[in-house]
Amino acid sequence: MLNVLIYGMVFAGSALMVFNIVGFVRYAISTKKLLNGKDGDKSYGILYFPIVLLVMFLLGYLAVGIFGKPDLIVSGILFGGSIFVFIMYLFINRLTKKIVEKEQLEAELMAEEQRNLAKTTFLSTMSHEMRTPMNVIIGLDTVALSDEGISPATRDHLVKIGHSAKHLLGLINSVLEINSIDEEQSGLIETDFDIKDALEQVNVIAETLCAQKGVKYSFTKLDNVDGYYTGDEMKLKKILIEILDNSAKYTEKGGSVEFTAECTDVKDEEKTLRFTVKDTGIGIDKEFLPKVFEVFAREDVSTTNSRGGSGLGLAVAKKLADRMGGDIEVQSEKEKGSVFTVNIPLKTTAAPDFEDEGNDELTSLEGCRVLIVEDLPENAEIVADLLELEGAVSEHAENGREGVDMFAASPSGYYDAILMDLRMPVMDGHTASKEIRKLDREDARTVPIIALTANALETDIKHSLAAGMNAHIAKPTDAEVLYQTLKKHIGRARNGKGEIRL
Repeated sequence: MLNVLIYGMVFAGSALMVFNIVGFVRYAISTKKLLNGKDGDKSYGILYFPIVLLVMFLLGYLAVGIFGKPDLIVSGILFGGSIFVFIMYLFINRLTKKIVEKEQLEAELMAEEQRNLAKTTFLSTMSHEMRTPMNVIIGLDTVALSDEGISPATRDHLVKIGHSAKHLLGLINSVLEINSIDEEQSGLIETDFDIKDALEQVNVIAETLCAQKGVKYSFTKLDNVDGYYTGDEMKLKKILIEILDNSAKYTEKGGSVEFTAECTDVKDEEKTLRFTVKDTGIGIDKEFLPKVFEVFAREDVSTTNSRGGSGLGLAVAKKLADRMGGDIEVQSEKEKGSVFTVNIPLKTTAAPDFEDEGNDELTSLEGCRVLIVEDLPENAEIVADLLELEGAVSEHAENGREGVDMFAASPSGYYDAILMDLRMPVMDGHTASKEIRKLDREDARTVPIIALTANALETDIKHSLAAGMNAHIAKPTDAEVLYQTLKKHIGRARNGKGEIRL
């Protein structure tokens, strides 16, 4: 009985060693294929050394079993050796698989990052290329409308051109917004703001939208909403404007849009604000409601075409609300209207101390001198014409290098502001701004430098501010935004509040 156990252990160990040898051969072949794809790596040759050793061990096992007289200790050592080799094979094989899986995952992540970078670069480039000619169209349209001598028919044509151009611009902005949110490039830019001022700005736009459709508009704000909050004011206003625009768009003349703001929850230093938009519009079919926040979602293409919808506004609003930690709900009945409810949590903050602050903003740009750094002459000419309408004078530099040289050669305080393009030959706008800020002169760190560029992504804004610029304006240039931005920053600089250090 003992001999059966002894020889059983020897030959079982031999069989297990055969399995180990086959396993190591397979492991060597798969590793060879893996390493062959890595720049001709020949280090896999060492994998054959343990196979040779294991074959020699197997021959020794067989010799002991056939020709020798093994005892219980020897057979136990031989069987235990096979088990040890088997465990080591499993361990090495599993470890190698984990390493390969990790490398494959890293390669997939790197490939995904490269695809995302290529996608972002493509959209950024296309945005820039589309915005550049649109800047000319909208700019010339604005300048042409300022001519009091044009005929009523021509004025009507110019107004329609402006509306169409701005509609196309809105579509471009929405596509970029969707992409930046999906790629998680649209971070929250949190600032302290007065909710009253934010809602007043939204109301001005909403009233205009409803007036154009002949729709009655009303706004109700409960007292528990008022106060200062910390959050992304721009995104909050974007959400509300998109929803109000949608309601105005799908409400017939004579209908109504009601906008209500209230606070529904208070926790420590956070409030949940609820914004409700109720309209008497055409409503949404029950079956379509789950799709209403999808990109390019349109219930009736023919109706949408007549109303100018793109199917992006509500999708942008929903994604932005989610990004801010809130949500949007909708209730609707066909031919009876819709109710959109937006819940956004915001941190409360103390009102800023306005003592001795004063109003820095200029009342007029009359007599201000602005340096326009722009490589395209037609764009520079349009900006110069817009500035001239407000009584400002301008000078033109064709690239960043020339802009730095013109500023350095001018007397201190000669330029009240600099409008800086970003993509230019010789020297780009970011580099030019940094060079100006480093100049050893009194106004180098106080002169307002404002990016005026077709680069409109949030990452572009952050890069502009990091380069020492005071503000970022995206092309096509909105004349009122341009004027207000210049008045604000020139006024602050003149009152000694606009110094920037890198």
